[in-house]
Amino acid sequence: MILPHDKLRFALDRRVFLQAGLGAAAFGGAKPALRANPEGKAKSVILFWLSGGASHIDTWDMKPEAAAEYRGPFRPVPTRVPGIQVCEHLPGLAQRMDRVALIRSLGMRKRDLTGDHHAGYYYNQTGHAPDVTFLTLGNNRKPEPTDWPSMACLAGLALPRRGPLPATIALPEKPGAPEFTRPGQFSARLGQLHDPFYLIADHPKPEEFSVPSMTLAGDLQPDRLDHRRGLARALDSLPRSIEKLGGELDLQSRRAYELLASAQARSAFDLSGESKALKDRYGTTVNGTSLLLARRLVEAGVPFVSVYWRGDLKRSDKLKCASGGGWDTHGNNFQCLKDWLLPEFDQAYSALLDDLESRGLLDSTLVLVTSEMGRHPKVGDVRSGGVSGAGRDHWTHAMSVLMAGGGVRGGQLYGSTDKVGGYPSDKPCGPEDIAATTFTALGLKGPLMFNDRENRPTDFWPEGRVLEGLL
Repeated sequence: MILPHDKLRFALDRRVFLQAGLGAAAFGGAKPALRANPEGKAKSVILFWLSGGASHIDTWDMKPEAAAEYRGPFRPVPTRVPGIQVCEHLPGLAQRMDRVALIRSLGMRKRDLTGDHHAGYYYNQTGHAPDVTFLTLGNNRKPEPTDWPSMACLAGLALPRRGPLPATIALPEKPGAPEFTRPGQFSARLGQLHDPFYLIADHPKPEEFSVPSMTLAGDLQPDRLDHRRGLARALDSLPRSIEKLGGELDLQSRRAYELLASAQARSAFDLSGESKALKDRYGTTVNGTSLLLARRLVEAGVPFVSVYWRGDLKRSDKLKCASGGGWDTHGNNFQCLKDWLLPEFDQAYSALLDDLESRGLLDSTLVLVTSEMGRHPKVGDVRSGGVSGAGRDHWTHAMSVLMAGGGVRGGQLYGSTDKVGGYPSDKPCGPEDIAATTFTALGLKGPLMFNDRENRPTDFWPEGRVLEGLL
């Protein structure tokens, strides 16, 4: 099945990993007349996306004075910054709060159409409000070539290239099952050439990243490079595959293969040289290992790396989270957070901040933690038995975002929500403002002009403002 965003056909079959956004410098194409922002300190972004919708009220916007049916059983604890508290199950974050800016007043203020994952992905990743088709189609709404591009794809195209690696890399999965791949993560109207390059990993072998399955077209059947093989072995096979294909590859496909066969690509993707102590510090999980690889990639010059939290259905089912494997905790919200999600997040996120700082990379790397939505301020979701199911439903009216590094002033709060965490009450902001602040941290400034896939000049700057005092 060809995914909705797979419009171009190369010599390789539909799932060829040339979906990689290798950038205009690699293949030609117009560059924008950028307006420099001298205050921009970040050279790269690591987006840590908590797939499913993280509960803001149980993590970094707790309401201890609210009634029990809102606040839940968790207690807030002080952090290194006086006046800022977070959940007791986030001790690592609490000790590093002086490096983090916590935005508590984010809501989908321009258009809250559906309250579902598709709209949340799109709005928070592109900085543009979802159109009416998200309401009419819901989770059947496919990625479309007329969509706005993700922040990742736009930044990957706009920023100077610092090496031959892809400009935009996403791991350890492509969010959304093939039949309803989440909109918002692709390059869309920029053209497929600038889509992210995806690396895939799974829970049994978290260090074995691979490219998506490849099947060579026609009668040409060199070694199959599929998801069951490690990335290093796949890269080792590329030169042989190129030689066998000969003239069958077009120029773009050949360049992509040759890029990934390079020694520098092997080095960036190879975790074998990292110490066991550091791997253990991140956590020997898919998500922890993905953050470690993200550090290696920004160190190698990749402008934008997206780490999508890879859910674990077996663990979710065991804990009765009704979450689809991730942060979508419709059932048993508190046990799922306490026994699984928060400890794994806290360990990996804390390790990333420490690792970046120890290598002198935190000042030049913006670490952005966000999700597609928050969760309902009142405990109980009818889909999991109501109050007795102890879940929280979707909630797009309020959520929180963490920003650290890349010129962000740590140790501060931006905005607040009402007494139950339901709606922003001070300094309300939206995903478009997060996008504008992210681009500004990267030294970009609007208008951000590119020709779109139809060769029409378009300003891709989001309709948002830079959050005052954050940078």
